[in-house]
Amino acid sequence: MRDVARFHQDAIRALSEAGAEAGAAAGPEEALWVITHALPQLLGDRESHLQPGNLKDGEKQQFACCCFMVTPDRKHNLLVAPVNFAPTQRHMRIDIGLGHPGHVVKTKQPMLLANTDTHKSFVKILETFRAGSGVFAPLMWGGEALGVIICASQARNTFNETDLAVHVAFSHLAAAQWMAHAGPVYLGKLMG
Repeated sequence: MRDVARFHQDAIRALSEAGAEAGAAAGPEEALWVITHALPQLLGDRESHLQPGNLKDGEKQQFACCCFMVTPDRKHNLLVAPVNFAPTQRHMRIDIGLGHPGHVVKTKQPMLLANTDTHKSFVKILETFRAGSGVFAPLMWGGEALGVIICASQARNTFNETDLAVHVAFSHLAAAQWMAHAGPVYLGKLMG
C-alpha cells in the first residue's frame, strides 16, 4: 500500500528540484527533459506490476514520459523531450486530433487512464512498449493549450487520481519553463 503522505512530500521535493534545474537549462527542450525525466521516477504505484493481470505475458514494468507540443499551424502535435521512446520518434509529428494527446489539447483537461485496456479509443503511439496506464495534462498558457505532457507505464493500474494531481502540478511548471526558454521560437525553428 502506498504511503500517500510520503508521496506528497517526495512530490514537493521533486517539483522544487525540477523547477530549479529546469530554470537553469540551456533551452526549452532541455528544460522539459528535466521534467520528463523526473516524472517516471516519482509517479505511480511501484508495486502495481506485481498484481495479477496488470502485466500480460512478455511485458515488464517500464515507464515513458514526453511532451507533445502544438505546432504553430495547429495541425500537429510534435514530440519533444521523450524518455523511453524509440530514438527515431524524437520530433515526430502526429495529427492534432490523434488519440488521447489530441483529446487533452482539445478539451484542455487532464486525463487519467488507469487501465488503457478499458479504453477502446486508446491509440498506441509509443514504439518501445504498449502503455497499460497513463496520465495526461495540458500545458496551459494564457488560456491556450501549448501541448500535453504524458507519463505512461506498461503495467495497468499504476496511476491513480493522486498521481494525476501531481502530474498536473508538473504540467504548470513545464508550461512556464517552455515559455521562459522561448519554446515557441524553438518550435518554429524545428518546424523549419
